[in-house]
Amino acid sequence: MNTIINPNKSSWTQLLERPTQTVDDIESTVLQVFDDVSRNGDKAISKYTEKFDSCKLDSAVVTPEEVEQASSLVSPELKEAIQQSKSNIYAFHKAQKTEKVQVETVKGVKCWQEKRPIEKVGLYIPGGTAPLFSTILMLVVPAQIAGCKEIILCTPPNSEGKVANEILYTANLCGVTKIIKVGGIQAIAGLTFGTETIPQVYKIFGPGNQFVTVAKQISTKYGVAIDMPAGPSELLIVADDTANPAYVASDLLSQAEHGTDSQVILVSTSKCLIEKVSKEVGTQLAVIPRKDIATQAIANSKLIYVENDEIALEMINEYGPEHFIVCVKNEDLYVNRIVNAGSVFIGNYTPESAGDYASGTNHTLPTNGFSKAYSGVNLDSFTKAITFQKITKEGILSIGKTIELMAEAEGLQAHKNSVTLRLKDLEA
Repeated sequence: MNTIINPNKSSWTQLLERPTQTVDDIESTVLQVFDDVSRNGDKAISKYTEKFDSCKLDSAVVTPEEVEQASSLVSPELKEAIQQSKSNIYAFHKAQKTEKVQVETVKGVKCWQEKRPIEKVGLYIPGGTAPLFSTILMLVVPAQIAGCKEIILCTPPNSEGKVANEILYTANLCGVTKIIKVGGIQAIAGLTFGTETIPQVYKIFGPGNQFVTVAKQISTKYGVAIDMPAGPSELLIVADDTANPAYVASDLLSQAEHGTDSQVILVSTSKCLIEKVSKEVGTQLAVIPRKDIATQAIANSKLIYVENDEIALEMINEYGPEHFIVCVKNEDLYVNRIVNAGSVFIGNYTPESAGDYASGTNHTLPTNGFSKAYSGVNLDSFTKAITFQKITKEGILSIGKTIELMAEAEGLQAHKNSVTLRLKDLEA
């Protein structure tokens, strides 16, 4: 990892730059696939599945028999762990449910807001070297609580045309409507346009590589909403001499092993801690199975020394990390003043992995600095807030003149007339 001592503020932008390609680098490829899928449907989907996943399928839809067989191959211990995780995620997201909000703004004018589920949602679950079955829990559980009618899951098959047993078991456990063996850009395009096999949805959720991220962004041009711009994983830790160097190193590596384009950063007010963490990273890196992937990610990562907490806070808020771990003596300072972060983990015994799997919070979070404007996935991500109003005769008499004056000032005479007619009838 690269160690930087007291970087000048003018260099922060370059220093904190993510190791990601720009949209322009991959947009042409995404647009080509989108155009093909929009015109040729399943035929195009099959072509790209064969091209990118080295797999030719008779049918991309997962059958009940496949689900049953996969479920029988998941160990009882893992099933129990998945069920406990599901229970914790359910408890946290169920608590986010809000009742109808109602107010009488003036006598005779009642306004209220109610949440309604998004009827059709599409979920993208990465497969490959690390099939993220935990993401199914993070997305399907709140979708079920919200009341979504159709929950369509797309995930890439392996070269043998199979999906990870854990993905099929978890999807079935959580109540996914339909599971389809399709990944990458073509999956997002299928959910956007709809094909003979893949239903069109109203909103797409889930992480993916940079091609999937750009594909999701382009899907919005066709009237489909997305959860957020979520790209390669990232983690920032702030730590001082009260932190355990081995724990800090393990947390850095837990994110580095996600992918070669992941980024992990340590910000510290202790040069001694930075040295210890650097040594620990080397020791632990040597023995993890995904060493090659983590090594490349570590090359994009940094150990940054700053003189005090104020500078550290300013830098962290400028970066806007997806995951933010706080391991310092004065943790309240950081907890109270962090404004740009996807999810915060506090103390030596709160690893980021807890949020990934079982504490109950959601792990689908904004990356690439989007935590400055986006929230992570939550119950409201699967709902729409609809406002209602009911006005009595007394109410329209109370606010009618206000509406007339404002409409006339904006030059919208028909707006004014819609009120004037009612007021005249009431006055008569």
